[in-house]
Amino acid sequence: MDPVTLAVLSSAVGGIAQEMGTLLVRSAYSSNIKERRDCSAALFDARGRMIAQAAHVPVHLGAMYESVRVVAERGPEPGDVWVLNDPFSGGNHLPDVTLVSPLLLGDEVVGYAATRAHHSDMGGMRPGSMPADSTEIFAEGLIIPPIRLVRAGQWQTDVLDLICANSRTPDLRRGDLRAQAAAAGLAQTRLTELSHRHGGSVVLESFAEVLRYGERRSRAVIASLPDGVYRVESELEGDGVDDRDIALRVAVVIAGDSMTVDFSGTSPAVRGNVNCPRAVTRSACCFALRVLLPEDVPTGDGTYAPLTVVTEPGSLVDARRPSAVVAGNVETSQRIADTVLAALRLATGADAGSAGTSDAAGASESEALPAAISETVALSEAAVLPAPGQGTMNNLVIGGATWTYYETLGGGQGASARGPGPSGVHVGMTNTLNTPIEALELEYPLRVERYELADGTGGRGRHAGGAGLVRSVRVLEPATLSVLSDRRRHAPGGIAGGEPGAVGHNDVDGVPLPPKASRQLPAGAVVTLRTPGGGGWGPPPSGDGTADGVAGGSGGGVGGGGVTGHVVTKSDDTDLDEADGAPVDEHPLPADEV
Repeated sequence: MDPVTLAVLSSAVGGIAQEMGTLLVRSAYSSNIKERRDCSAALFDARGRMIAQAAHVPVHLGAMYESVRVVAERGPEPGDVWVLNDPFSGGNHLPDVTLVSPLLLGDEVVGYAATRAHHSDMGGMRPGSMPADSTEIFAEGLIIPPIRLVRAGQWQTDVLDLICANSRTPDLRRGDLRAQAAAAGLAQTRLTELSHRHGGSVVLESFAEVLRYGERRSRAVIASLPDGVYRVESELEGDGVDDRDIALRVAVVIAGDSMTVDFSGTSPAVRGNVNCPRAVTRSACCFALRVLLPEDVPTGDGTYAPLTVVTEPGSLVDARRPSAVVAGNVETSQRIADTVLAALRLATGADAGSAGTSDAAGASESEALPAAISETVALSEAAVLPAPGQGTMNNLVIGGATWTYYETLGGGQGASARGPGPSGVHVGMTNTLNTPIEALELEYPLRVERYELADGTGGRGRHAGGAGLVRSVRVLEPATLSVLSDRRRHAPGGIAGGEPGAVGHNDVDGVPLPPKASRQLPAGAVVTLRTPGGGGWGPPPSGDGTADGVAGGSGGGVGGGGVTGHVVTKSDDTDLDEADGAPVDEHPLPADEV
């Protein structure tokens, strides 16, 4: 296909996904979707390969291919809309509800439209369906296996009623599900219009060509990195039942134009709910690879074809039923992404000056990790990776018998060679907005008493890390609190001589909370979350402790600079010990279509 036609059709298909998301946001009933935009939309080809996505939530988008696959295996028919949220059958965690519908040109199914939205209550042991102390999936809400919600254009009212009856906010669930279904209908309309303008065969050819183009671009960037094994170890701060650190181990193998992420040696699944379904683990790895790539590379399953993910069944990153997983989607995914990115910093040399040794592809340490950095140093596109950001979603859930408020809070992003990190933003696997104070106080019996940047929480450096923020919420009637967070003990590290950002902090009326906690709140109680800052880049200047006009912080947490809380090694030995029975991610793009 000629480049101009490919560019036109690629943009048109991406526009369909974007318009789906816009319709969903503007039609939804719950503030979590219409205000925070905690939802995603994407298009897939007939084989379940993602060809286009809107710029929505990374943890949704990288895992949706699994939902489409399980629906496709069940033989969807024209006019169908399937619904599911089962983490062990294509879902993320139970609040994330996915709708999948076939797309037709004539009588032929040529693809699928999918939306995933976070529903603020799907039942379970606590309002908001995100309890900090669940120990099995059944306590986290209603489990929906892949099932028809709409059959041949007709709503299955018994299925819809069943879903709504298990939520504390049934009217919101009904409205949000109808908004998701409407987005699927829009996708069919726009695809039909596109085929009328360009021809159905040309549109389908563009699907395959976009996948091939994305793969070529992705492989070219990976091939520019030194072959080797880049090992990083980090941790999760407790599982909601036990507050001890949980080991997370990653080996990123660069071999030619392919990349393998091996989690052998990571902790077995734990009793609490930080266990991660394999689809979510893959999603975090896809995100880390995407960060490495130039902005103009299309995001689709072709782009991720060079990536192989290896996990041990039953481990923290490959949980099996009936493990609790609600925090695995929001917190463990963040830690996985951060850990893989730490390994990629070693591969690119972006972490110059930090702990670690280098012998990648026979290069000396000075060649792979230069000791001196100046403003004139030439950095390739692939090498400009930022220092770690806040590394958590700071999930705050407050609810009563008939209402649930859910929010993820922004924090500091890490600085990079290009400049300081932004403050008070969502980082990593989340990409949502905040709930405006006016909307929050209008809809819930809550009052926001403090909402501001936490000055001084960004790591000092030549370029300072971004600052976290502080949000204090007073409950006006008795309620239930659930907090799922991380980076409350281990600070986000700085790189290239930069200092770590500050750790976060949670409390109720001044009484500290552990990183993951559920509590009953009396009327008048004030919940405060201070979110972590991002790590700094480069040695901090002498003087008043400022960099680029942004006041940095001393870190304020456990650990020093460099890759804080990580043990980092690197080797050119690309042989990995194979875990017994460890499945390898077989990407759906076959070799004959590369």
